[in-house]
Amino acid sequence: MLKKIESRQLQLGMFIQSFEGSWLSHPFWKTKFLLRDPADLEAIRKSGVETCWIDVAKGLDVVGRAAAAEPEAVAPAPAAPPVVAPASKLKSSADVEPKASMGSELQRAAGVINRSRQQVVALFGEARLGRSVNSEQCMTLVEGIADSVSRNPSALISLARLKTKDDYTYMHSVAVCALMVSLARHLNLDEELVREAGFAGLLHDIGKMAMPMEVLNKAGSLTDAEYKVMQSHPVRGHELLSGGGLAMPGALDVCLHHHEKMDGSGYPHKLPGEQISLLARMGAVCDVYDAITSTRPYKNAWDPAGSIQRMAQWKGHFDPAVFQAFVKSVGIYPVGSLVRLQSGRLAVVAEQHPTSLVTPRLKVFFSTKSQMPIPLETLDLAQPGCNDRILGRESPSQWGFQNLDELWQ
Repeated sequence: MLKKIESRQLQLGMFIQSFEGSWLSHPFWKTKFLLRDPADLEAIRKSGVETCWIDVAKGLDVVGRAAAAEPEAVAPAPAAPPVVAPASKLKSSADVEPKASMGSELQRAAGVINRSRQQVVALFGEARLGRSVNSEQCMTLVEGIADSVSRNPSALISLARLKTKDDYTYMHSVAVCALMVSLARHLNLDEELVREAGFAGLLHDIGKMAMPMEVLNKAGSLTDAEYKVMQSHPVRGHELLSGGGLAMPGALDVCLHHHEKMDGSGYPHKLPGEQISLLARMGAVCDVYDAITSTRPYKNAWDPAGSIQRMAQWKGHFDPAVFQAFVKSVGIYPVGSLVRLQSGRLAVVAEQHPTSLVTPRLKVFFSTKSQMPIPLETLDLAQPGCNDRILGRESPSQWGFQNLDELWQ
């Protein structure tokens, strides 16, 4: 049962159904939630939103008691879809503390990746044959990936980046699933949405199973005609999932819209930012990051830190708030990045600090002064008494380093 009240009457324990006016005027990307956080209540009162609708069957009434039987009201339709709010209003958190060290989780994450690869190959093979996706099997996969990410996000995400070009189509889905889970937690989404984000990441490219193999695995650049064929994969994927009875709107939406851009230049529908859902905005960032940091049939991988730097410069492509949260989830210098230290040494990032983007744990291995390798040293920039610091990223290709990933594993 819905009731329209003034925002000043709101109190903790009420269930907010919708806000009056445009979604741009209120401080949340969501429109239906139980009001439990005093900070959320204060944000609403400061937002200038004068009235809202509450569901007194799901929360407290205006007098602070369970709802009494009243005639049911009908709330007006929202002025726009409940998509993510502007960058300045989206809440995010960098305090996603790992429960296990990088070293202790790497072996477990490797097992999760190997099992996931086998299952994704089988799932996608079924999809190529026109058969429905097994939602229960997919969710079991997502649970295993999400559990590893919960223990230590960097471990599985970093290992999944090391896919071969032959494995790309399958392992890209595993990697995007993990990235979506990590990003969702940095955006403070509830665990149900975290799992839905992971599910969406796992299936976002299912439409590529409807693409001709000679185009999907082409080693060189695509022709204009071939590129147009590849651009149809979001629509084909959406058709495959919806035709198979998939009842998860978020996954369907990400599948269809993960190539949309904030400036409206994306595909397939050229949606402007205010019409792109939160999960699709997240999918756009995660999809691109894993794509450019992976070896593909037609290109070599970009280094992780360089990829973050380039993505930050693509104006109009990503939602700024979502991208900012993504950087917090993987780091300014993600695991595997080559960095130059104030001491003149070069190091590879081996593990992120849970709350500081600029003080990761490093493996130092090279001196720029002597231009020679030095004994491998582990350096934790967050430790008291550490006098070194990162000056910036370096390009592994310019230094001729080929096997940096062996250092952090």
